[in-house]
This record gives sequence, structure tokens and C-alpha cells, in this order.
Amino acid sequence: MGDKLGRKRTFLATLILMGAATTFTGLLPTYDAVGVLAPLALVVLRLLQGLAIGGEYGGAAIYIAEYAPPRRSGFLTSFLQTTATLGLLTSILVIVICRLTLGEAAFAAWGWRVPFLLSAVLVIFSLAVRLKIHESPVFEKMRRTGTLLKSPIKDSLGNRHVLALVAVVLFGVTAGLGVAWYTAQFYSLYFLQTNLGVEFLAANITVGVALALGTPFFVLFGALSDRYGRLRFIVAGLVLSAVSYVPLFSWIRDAAPVGRYAEVVAAIFLQVVFVTMIYGPTAAYLVDLFPPQIRYTGISVVYHLGTGVFGGFTPLIALAATGGDDSLSGLAYPIIVTAITAITAITAITAITAITAITAITAITAITAITAITAITAIIAAVFLRKGARSPVVLRAWEVYNAPREHPRQHRTPRKAGTRT
Repeated sequence: MGDKLGRKRTFLATLILMGAATTFTGLLPTYDAVGVLAPLALVVLRLLQGLAIGGEYGGAAIYIAEYAPPRRSGFLTSFLQTTATLGLLTSILVIVICRLTLGEAAFAAWGWRVPFLLSAVLVIFSLAVRLKIHESPVFEKMRRTGTLLKSPIKDSLGNRHVLALVAVVLFGVTAGLGVAWYTAQFYSLYFLQTNLGVEFLAANITVGVALALGTPFFVLFGALSDRYGRLRFIVAGLVLSAVSYVPLFSWIRDAAPVGRYAEVVAAIFLQVVFVTMIYGPTAAYLVDLFPPQIRYTGISVVYHLGTGVFGGFTPLIALAATGGDDSLSGLAYPIIVTAITAITAITAITAITAITAITAITAITAITAITAITAITAIIAAVFLRKGARSPVVLRAWEVYNAPREHPRQHRTPRKAGTRT
């Protein structure tokens, strides 16, 4: 829809769909009242939420980047990256307040509906704002020049050059991003409560404080990527995430049972900072990689496969691997995925280093297999995306649509007049 009907129209549709599905979740009848229809209705509403979020992130990133000045797109889109963490932080705060205010019995009986119903207020506010925005200038230009595609999905994913770009970006950026984000912000909470038996309030406050402290770094690394380049921060964040999971979770395992929660906050905070290194520059980086005719489709596919599939299964796989005890075997999955993503992203110059790292990683225990995946991802990104928007795999995708670049690469300093080329 975003590549065919426009960024603004899709924005409005996804917001209404997400808002309605979330609000109606708070109005669901109980199993005692309607039987099996209750869980079925819940599944349908969750699917509608997933469908809506599929168009939210890509649309927001594209809209901001297509309006942003060329050398500030990393900084401006980084504010979008804070919303996922701020949303999680807000939800934790609302749930904690509801449970403390209503009591456990009332919260379990009906109080759980309150956070879902409160979301309607945010939806109404957001809808009022989005109705006032204008269409993206890039989309308007394509509409005027008649370069819009009739079938963006078929024309993009049905082309081998574009499909190659999608695969490289998925395994070179978004898979590792999704797993790193879910590990730092969800699995840390699950590990505290499920594996270590930390009380609900203490676990949520600990994670909430770490998220609050780490959130400004999204903007910092987004701004730095305008000056120093996107990929170097993304790869650095992937590598640091992969190699730090075992020591940081070991620190959490040692500190939490004896009540040293300041240390637990520090360990989770470091994970969040590494995530911000990946996430902060990513929106601007993805927008720069895809031609405008298929930008909405391409970004939505790679981002939501990376975060929804690879990232979304992180807590489930990690908890299943540990069996509910305090072992670190659940870290194998995030280490592997982030390592593969990092390896995919590394430059050809560091190929020898990557091969050495893979050899060493292969010899490590199953616990550090997650690091291998992160490393492989970094290498893929480095080999295939080392020149960013000027990488061969990106240029071939752009050539499919004869699409000129609408602006030069953001972090490159332009040549002065009169200098030799």
C-alpha cells in the first residue's frame, strides 16, 4: 500500500487497524462466557496488530527520511527508534501502576483490560496528528512523473536483483538487530523472573531503569552516523552484543539473587547501549538502500522478518533451551544470530579476521553459538554492504527501476568546487 497508494494513506490505515485491535483486546469476553471463541478472537486481534505494525515502522522511517535534510536523516530518524523502547517502558510503567493500585486479584480478574483500553486515547491523539500531515515529497514526485509501480510486491520480490538485496539486508542487518533488541529488552526480563525467580516489581523496575538510561543513546548514534557512516556503528553493535552476552548474563545471574540490583541495571544498560548502536542508524540506512518505488515494501519485509521472526522467537527459544533454570544455554540463539548478522555486514578487507573469528567461534561451547550467528551476520553485511548505498547489490536493485538517487549518501563530505575527481 505504501508504495502504491501513498505513505500518508497507509499511515492512517495502519494506525486505525492497530488502535482498533488493541482497544478491542480490552473488551474481549472471557472463556467462561463464550468458550473457545474467546481465544480465537484474541488470535485474530493479535494477527491484525501484526498486520498493522507491518506497515507502521517502514512507513514512519520512510516518511521522516524522505522529508529530512540529506545530512540529518540519521539524527531525525533516530527519534523513531526510541519509540519501541519508550513504548515498552511505558507499558511496564502502566502495568506496574495498575497491579499496585488494583491489587493482584482485581488485576487478574479485570484490571488487565485497563492498559488496552487506555491505548484508545493515544490512538485518537495520533490520528489527529496524522490527518494534518502531507504526503511525502518523494512519493508525490513519483506520482507526478508516472513512475509508481502497479504491483510493488510482484515487481520487487519477483526480481532476482531486488530479492538478493532483501536477503543481504535481512541477514546483514535486521536479523541481528531484532535478536539483539529482544534479548536486551525482553529476554533480560524473562531471565530475571522465570530463570532467577526475581519478584515481579523488582524485575520490572530494574529493566525499566536500564531502558530509561539507555534510550538517549539511540539519538546519539543516529546523529553520529550522519557524520561517520551507518554501517560501522551497526557492525560494532552486533559484535559487542554477541561477545558480551555470556559475561553480562553471568553478571546478572550472580548479582540478582543477592539483591545487587544496581549491578543488574548496569548489565542490562550495557546491552541496551549496544542495541542503540545497531538500531539508531538503521532506519536511515535502510531507506538509503532501497529504490523509492519499492522502498515501503522492501523495508517492511526485511525489518519485520528480522524483528518479527528472528527477534520475536528469541525469548521462547532461549527459555526453552534453559529449561527454566539459571543456565546460560539460552544465549546460544541470540549469539549465533547476531554473530551471523555482524559477519554478513563486515567489509571484504576484514574477511581474514572474519574467517579467523568463525574458526575460533566454532570451537567454543554451545552456549556461545549465538555469538557465531552475530559474527556471520556482521561478515555478510561487511562483504555485501561495505559501501552502503553504493554497494553492487544495492545498485543492481536500483538499476531495475532506472531510479536516480534522490540525494547523495548522507555521511559523505561533498567535494569542494574545483577539486579533481
